[in-house]
Amino acid sequence: MTRLILASQSPARTKLLSNAGIAHTVLVSDVDEDAVQARYGVTDPHDTALLLARAKAEAVASLPEAEGALVIGCDSVFEFDGEAHGKPYTPEVAKERMLRMSGSMGILHTGHWLVDCRDTDEADDDGGTGSGATLGSVASAEVHFMEMSEAEIDTYIATEEPLLCAGSFTIDGYGGAFIRKVDGDPHTVVGLSISTLRGLLTQAGVNVTQLWTSGAANPAEVRAE
Repeated sequence: MTRLILASQSPARTKLLSNAGIAHTVLVSDVDEDAVQARYGVTDPHDTALLLARAKAEAVASLPEAEGALVIGCDSVFEFDGEAHGKPYTPEVAKERMLRMSGSMGILHTGHWLVDCRDTDEADDDGGTGSGATLGSVASAEVHFMEMSEAEIDTYIATEEPLLCAGSFTIDGYGGAFIRKVDGDPHTVVGLSISTLRGLLTQAGVNVTQLWTSGAANPAEVRAE
């Protein structure tokens, strides 16, 4: 059985994979994001997302638990007015951002990095061998916001949902009420593009259907709820 490890502690990402029927386990990296960015210097939001996704994937791939598995690392960065916005962490920062975002538009970049830790000489249970691949891609989507009153913003921030989200918002929670439309893959805004993952797996010689399992959430049941 081909194993996939998600190098992220994001509940939204693991839920997204489970809802798509993709079997995986979670192994969180201890990457210091600020240190990684300081080491490589100032980069634009697009490149920052890919840089951090790669750092997370490679950190987990170096662990003994990753031997024989595929590791996917992800990181999201919100671009607004040419600036890179990560997690706001504090209500003050979140409010300042959301007041500016009200009625406007930004771009959510999600970097994906895949590392193939399977043995390149010995076939796995599916009859394939590791590719030795380490490759990445960025999926980007425009997010258009509705006008938000200060009272709505304050109430939203009080839920604490936006404090640990890139850009100070979600699409799959309370924040969805304030998003007018998304131009691009909506999964990107959640934090992991399933179609982008499929493309990376294909380059590593793995069909995404090899990871489908009845042990994960049944997509048909999720849609029926």
